[in-house]
Amino acid sequence: MAKQKVYLDSTVPSAYYDSRTPERQGQTLQFWELLLSDYEAVISSIVLLEIRGTPNAARRRQLENLVKDFDILVFDEEADALAQEYVRREVFPEKYIDDANHVAIAVTNGIGYFCSWNFTHLVKVNTRREVNLINALKGYGPIEIIAPPEL
Repeated sequence: MAKQKVYLDSTVPSAYYDSRTPERQGQTLQFWELLLSDYEAVISSIVLLEIRGTPNAARRRQLENLVKDFDILVFDEEADALAQEYVRREVFPEKYIDDANHVAIAVTNGIGYFCSWNFTHLVKVNTRREVNLINALKGYGPIEIIAPPEL
């Protein structure tokens, strides 16, 4: 049986090494070691760009190594159109278009779970409801937007 896919935005691998928030780091380590192997983890070209923008070279190498075996989804015109719809309908503010882009890439690729530590714009009840309403209106399936411990 094929494993279900889970999209990881850049907050998840970043939290793996972020000791500034020990509880979140611990939960991320548990997620990585105990839960993630039951799923097929995917990231996107946007996640790679965000990782490559990490100023600390040693940390950047750690992050690249952490995600090196994951499939990489490409941000294409279909995902862009859906992300623009999320912004147009005010699910995401224009200045946080990257959050909309992340969700749209996962949705247009049929990913069932979207995993993030971003509680400001992503992991929220209203965001889940509004994203899935737009997805239904546009003919896409639902997506579960969750924090790592919820998987």
